[in-house]
Amino acid sequence: MAVRTIKVIMNGVTGRMGYRQHLVRSILPIRDEGGVVVGDDRIQVVPVLVGRNADKLAKLAEQHGVGEWTTDLAAALADPEATVYFDAQVTSERTGAILAALDKGLHIFTEKPIAESVADGQKLVTAAEKAGVITGVVHDKLYLPGLVKLKRLIDLGFFGRILSVRGEFGYWVFEGDVVPAQRPSWNYRAEDGGGMVLDMFCHWNYVLENLFGRVDAVWAKAVTHIPERWDEQGRSYPATADDAAYGIFELEGGVIAQINSSWAVRVDRGELVEFQVDGTHGSAVAGLFDCRIQPRAQTPKPVWNPDLPTDQDFRSQWDSVPDLEDYPNGFRAQWEQFLRDVDAGRPHGYDLAAGVRGLQLVEAGLRSSDEGRRVELKELA
Repeated sequence: MAVRTIKVIMNGVTGRMGYRQHLVRSILPIRDEGGVVVGDDRIQVVPVLVGRNADKLAKLAEQHGVGEWTTDLAAALADPEATVYFDAQVTSERTGAILAALDKGLHIFTEKPIAESVADGQKLVTAAEKAGVITGVVHDKLYLPGLVKLKRLIDLGFFGRILSVRGEFGYWVFEGDVVPAQRPSWNYRAEDGGGMVLDMFCHWNYVLENLFGRVDAVWAKAVTHIPERWDEQGRSYPATADDAAYGIFELEGGVIAQINSSWAVRVDRGELVEFQVDGTHGSAVAGLFDCRIQPRAQTPKPVWNPDLPTDQDFRSQWDSVPDLEDYPNGFRAQWEQFLRDVDAGRPHGYDLAAGVRGLQLVEAGLRSSDEGRRVELKELA
């Protein structure tokens, strides 16, 4: 068995997502299990940790047995053995760092949003094309068990003609005054790249376009429900970014999607995100892990009577889609796919251009909210 090594510069691993999902649950397990299997061979990974806090990096490196770390990104990028650059920094720092990596000819894998604007995102696409490298943008939700099951239903024709999609996402993020907030404070400052639309519309774009069709137009309303929050040091600050967004998305083929996204909502559903898909032949409700269905032949016939309590237990009338395969961590699954693509020298399916399409939906959503109108995405082309 031949073992080929890919050295990955990981920038932003002291942050929540960079550490938990990408380092601890993806790259380190791949390394510790001997690498990604490719036929009779393996692709082993060697991470290099990059960040701004030397003490945190040193502790992480020692804790996880990582041999290299640095606060000097330029020095890391100059390493001739490094071939992949990964970015999980705050959004406002991402564009410059990726451009620097592209200038050194490194392949790119990055969190989203890939930039703060469509214009900056397109700069990354152009630079990547010039460098002739392989790029990937995190599309983790497509690898979740619930959405994998939902995609299988679509491919099997379970729904007949799909009519609509209804999504509910969010939870209560504490303000930070009495109970510490469970998300970083920069998420609520527009000047630092925060905001619900910028964060989540990139997700909704790739979910919608890969399952149901590309977004043609959007109606959206972005709001800041909680105007004051407290940061990690207990200091109050004005929340300048939107913490909730309510959108209606018109998809190619006539499907209508409605998605509510909020960090100021209390959860009364099975999972933190759920999508209900209704079609002529059946419906499904998919979350992170579960997927429940109601075929046309099993659809009940409710009767509206506001004078009497309903005698039907509607939730019991749905059946769960079984687990027919093992579902790895979604972030790890995409990392493995990206590493195989780099090793084979072929394009990754979810590249920087896909990231730009997510930003186009972001800008269309914000314009719709600001101008109070329906915005077609072709307006931003």
